[in-house]
Amino acid sequence: MEIGLSSASFYPKVKTESSIALMKKLGFNIGELFLNSPSEYDEDFIKLLLEEKDKNSFKVNSIHGFSSSFEPFLFDSYKRRREDMFIYFKKICKAAKLLGAECYTFHGMRRQDLSFVDHKFIVEIYNKLVYTAMEEGVKLCQENVSWCMSADVKFLKMIKEECQYPLYFTFDIKQSYKAKVEPEEYIDIMDSRIMNFHINDRDEENLCLLPGKGNVNYRNLFNKLNEKGYSGSGIIEVYSNNYLNYDELIDAKKFLIGFL
Repeated sequence: MEIGLSSASFYPKVKTESSIALMKKLGFNIGELFLNSPSEYDEDFIKLLLEEKDKNSFKVNSIHGFSSSFEPFLFDSYKRRREDMFIYFKKICKAAKLLGAECYTFHGMRRQDLSFVDHKFIVEIYNKLVYTAMEEGVKLCQENVSWCMSADVKFLKMIKEECQYPLYFTFDIKQSYKAKVEPEEYIDIMDSRIMNFHINDRDEENLCLLPGKGNVNYRNLFNKLNEKGYSGSGIIEVYSNNYLNYDELIDAKKFLIGFL
């Protein structure tokens, strides 16, 4: 497993187009790019990112959109709203292809009572989304997110089993604790479909810390992922207020390498 970094860890202090060179400077050769506004979905901007990627010999393993602004509305009951949001979705899929990213990390629907969800309608939407990503050679990776339907393990099981096309997953440690679900339970549901891994730490007082600053049992988690055959990257994803200087990001990588 190669340890990478998410550009979201710099938000909002560093522009997306500047984040690649910074990650490389800090010793990271792979990472996830978080596109922070709709204008960053445009092809001209993606070509700018591609120049930075190539100039810095950096691998983009996954793309993450400004999801809260549109992804929940891909499942809206109003057709025109769904179709307008789908334009953004297709742009991100194309961006992932241009940047050579294997994964599109996806949040999706806002959380609600599963008993009130129209399962057939939701699965139809997922089929459209997964197929659209597949057309660009990209895997749609549903992330477990505490404020989304994907926090519900029953929902994850449902979409995984009922989608016509293969849906993949991004597993996030901090989001499991925010949802009050044991990380191993998500890993068991996602199983061999995990394609992306967000690494962070936590303790009794903080829901997100840099790896090595909390009490997450990484040995158990890494062993569990190995059992599932996970061979992808481990992407450090924290908030910019979780550290005081960039040396702490370097130290977090060194800490994680000790478990590999």
